[in-house]
Amino acid sequence: MYITKIETFILRVPLGEKRFFSSQCAFPERNSLLVYIETDNGLYGWGEGGQYGPAEPVQACIEHVLAPRVLGRNPLDKGILWHEMYNYTKDFGQKGTYIEAISAIDIALWDICGKALGVSAAHLMGGRQRECVEMYATGCYYRGDQYLDLGKTLDELKAEAAGYVDAGFKMLKVKIGLLSVEDDAKRVHAIRETVGDDVGIFVDCNHAYNAYTAVRMGKYLEKENVLFMEEPVIPEDREGYRCVREKLDIAIAGGEAEYTLYGFRDFITSRCIDIAQPDITVCGGLTEFLRIRDFATAYGVTVIPHAWGSGIAMSVALAALCSMPAEPHTAHRIPFQNEPMIEYDRNFNPLRDELLVKNIGIEDGKVKAPEGPGLGVDINVDVLRRYCS
Repeated sequence: MYITKIETFILRVPLGEKRFFSSQCAFPERNSLLVYIETDNGLYGWGEGGQYGPAEPVQACIEHVLAPRVLGRNPLDKGILWHEMYNYTKDFGQKGTYIEAISAIDIALWDICGKALGVSAAHLMGGRQRECVEMYATGCYYRGDQYLDLGKTLDELKAEAAGYVDAGFKMLKVKIGLLSVEDDAKRVHAIRETVGDDVGIFVDCNHAYNAYTAVRMGKYLEKENVLFMEEPVIPEDREGYRCVREKLDIAIAGGEAEYTLYGFRDFITSRCIDIAQPDITVCGGLTEFLRIRDFATAYGVTVIPHAWGSGIAMSVALAALCSMPAEPHTAHRIPFQNEPMIEYDRNFNPLRDELLVKNIGIEDGKVKAPEGPGLGVDINVDVLRRYCS
């Protein structure tokens, strides 16, 4: 078996009035890049990358740099191909665009390998520990011009949070960092009052703070029993991460902007985080995710993959989480405490909710993992064409 075709697709969905904000920027569209790899015997696989910033640079890396090195090769040699792609580009591509491109190709190769062997990607990673994955809602973003009228938007925020609980979510993640510390503290307090003490709350700062301000924000969050604080400082500020982690009684999470085992090695051994959040479509694909996961586990760091993008990205994260044991092992599996969880973004996202032939859904308060060989999903070609840039 050998690879005969590699094709890329840039997808965009304008959001219009549905746009939303984090502390860093507006999201006026959903976008991503898919890669399609086909073999001589008709097997094919899908991968994803190009979520961070414009997808065109990732597309160029795949089409002009990496595809010529992969065409004609055996997809079962996915580990060999990963190292060849990385070693060929590491002088100039240790982070960012080139690693995203490698990630997309690697994921498609895992999809093909599973289909060739008739097993799921989770089985290739060691076995399916579970068929459904615990979930938490990512939402409560800033919307429209709401930051101009906090009183008005607190009511909207309460209604949004209550809706997530009604939908079966027992944990939710709130965006902070765009407003003052005091105003964002009011937002978190309003959500806590609404959902009660039995619902877990996380916050995502999107690296809005310096260490001092993050600690000041964290003192408010401790009062609301917030379970983890994500990206409190900029990704480069290792000393800031350590400072925040040492001064707060909240788990510190990060890593969606980190790449490969080398990046996570430094992040983890520097004692920056309690929770590692590699994005499989960004950090190096499933091949590299397994190395990151095992390294983190050896240091007692929990792994909760960042999940953002299309139905392919969601299916990849589900495959990885299905293969992960409860860590640490106990007789009872408790979400967040030792049972893996998946991030489920609640913003409008047709690339996730419409793109697959059989779309991923929620059942009994959990996300049902796709069944079947490889990633267990396929693309609806008509929807793909509709959203192709």
